[in-house]
Amino acid sequence: MNSRRVTHLVTNPLDLAELIGETRRDSDGGVAAFLGVVRSENEGRRVEAIEYTAYAPMAEREMGRILEELRAAFPGTTVAMRHRLGILSVGEASVAIVAASAHRNEAFAACREAIEKIKARVPIWKKEMG
Repeated sequence: MNSRRVTHLVTNPLDLAELIGETRRDSDGGVAAFLGVVRSENEGRRVEAIEYTAYAPMAEREMGRILEELRAAFPGTTVAMRHRLGILSVGEASVAIVAASAHRNEAFAACREAIEKIKARVPIWKKEMG
């Protein structure tokens, strides 16, 4: 994975092509991507937008830890991830993850593990607006 300092929390729209560029190498045969998007309904209630906030220093550190764990669990797999903060409308992406590996199974598995860990551990909160 890239050793340069990467900010995992952003306020601008997520760029999947940028994340693919950070991860894919010529030796990779599989690139898996996940986009979490704002949906129009949650538990029977209408949603028009969601406001995402975070305790940024802790969220950045935890996302960095998750990347380290993924490096150890999936050697040879490169992962990049971003979470958007601010008010997002229905259809806008709130989280993006890309995993690239020599084989598709590792890419899919790393992508899935990344989103599960983000949801469980990173201090990002959402407030739905209806």
